[in-house]
Amino acid sequence: MSRVLIVEDEIAIGKVLNVYLKKAGFETKIVMEGNQAIPMFQEWNPDLVLLDVMLPGIDGWQILKEVREKSKSPVIMLTALGDVNYRLDGLNGGADDYITKPFIGDEVVARVHAVLRRFHNNDKQMKSFGSLQIDHEAHRVFLNQEEIELTPRDLALLLFLSEHPNKTYTRDQLIEQVWGWDYEGSDRAVDLSIKRLRKSLKNWSFEEGEIKTLRGVGYQFRVHEK
Repeated sequence: MSRVLIVEDEIAIGKVLNVYLKKAGFETKIVMEGNQAIPMFQEWNPDLVLLDVMLPGIDGWQILKEVREKSKSPVIMLTALGDVNYRLDGLNGGADDYITKPFIGDEVVARVHAVLRRFHNNDKQMKSFGSLQIDHEAHRVFLNQEEIELTPRDLALLLFLSEHPNKTYTRDQLIEQVWGWDYEGSDRAVDLSIKRLRKSLKNWSFEEGEIKTLRGVGYQFRVHEK
């Protein structure tokens, strides 16, 4: 059952959202003040946040910013402000959708379903290994939420190894699988690429994983089980 956190200071609107979402099979919690939103988000870990913009305490823009610093969970903004600039501010700030009041309850439920479907489809392409995240579709690598720049060759090698964690590959196998047999160069290029990857990922916690050398055999993207 997916969890939806409702951050809404108008009691009537919060109750309507709660009724429609529960009827649609969601688990819900409601907070009515901005300064309650982040503590509840961290404690409850919702799958999606319905976030009003105008709130007592901390406003929705600041909450959105803090959520985005901590999580990729989808956020749908709720507001009576119809100006296009407000919608752009929300979307550019990391919101996944924007609903203007007044709204129909069934529409909100449909939007929630659509955003969650989109999020989960995208999330399948993102593999997480603790603080290391690798987006296999976009070909991007993040460590501690900061993007790591890699050469095309090093990136291709990391993508392949991370698709097959805890499996060992020889230099020849990696050349064949990653660069192709038409590659012209020494098999020591694999060693150099591994060395560069380790340097780029030096802040990846050993407790989470490593690119391991099995002497006389090959290399392995080792994920450490906790």
